[in-house]
Formats: sequence, C-alpha cells, structure tokens
Amino acid sequence: MAQEAIEQATRQLIGTIRDSEEYTVYQALKEAVMSDNTNCAMLAEYQKAQMELQAAAVCGKNADAEATQRFSRLSSLLFMNNEVAQYLMAQLQLQKIVGEICQRMMDAAGLEVRLPGM
Repeated sequence: MAQEAIEQATRQLIGTIRDSEEYTVYQALKEAVMSDNTNCAMLAEYQKAQMELQAAAVCGKNADAEATQRFSRLSSLLFMNNEVAQYLMAQLQLQKIVGEICQRMMDAAGLEVRLPGM
C-alpha cells in the first residue's frame, strides 16, 4: 500500500515538474540549441570536461591545469552564444530544483547524504 502511494506521489511530482515554467523554458531552449550540430558537439565536449573536473573533485584531487584550461575555454566559447548560455542557465536552474527535491526526500527518510552544494 505504501509503495502504491509513493508511486502516485512520484507521478504527481513528475507532472508538476513538467508543468513548471523552468521545465518548459529548459525544453524549448534545449530543442533550439540541440538542433545545431556545432552546439551539440561543443556541449558534449563541455560536459565531458566538466565531468573530468567533477570526478577529480570527488576523489579529492586537484584537476590538472590542462583540464581546467580546456573547460574554461569551452565555457567561454559556449557562453558567447546567447541561446546556448540561456540553455545552460536553464539547465542549471532545473538541476538545482531536482537536487533540492532529492535532498529533502533524503532528509525526510533520515538518510544522511549531502549532495554537493546543498
């Protein structure tokens, strides 16, 4: 019975997220940005560089200077394109909302897990 109530509440939460202005804006920007092959390729490289830096941080290591410079260069290039910059900011906003929801659920369940930045 509890599982059924949890599933229903989860579906309702998903619907609420998908009906939100943040999600609508993010999806529209994503569609526009991803329709350009150059944007797709650059964003894939950006995400790869970002993951490398995050992986080093999680392991308690300093990222090497080359990886940091690569990420910085890619960031600068991407944020020069206003539409891509808006997309990345919308993505960040949506990730923040989802992260806050996850943190609240873990707190409610008594799980002592802290997400980075929360």
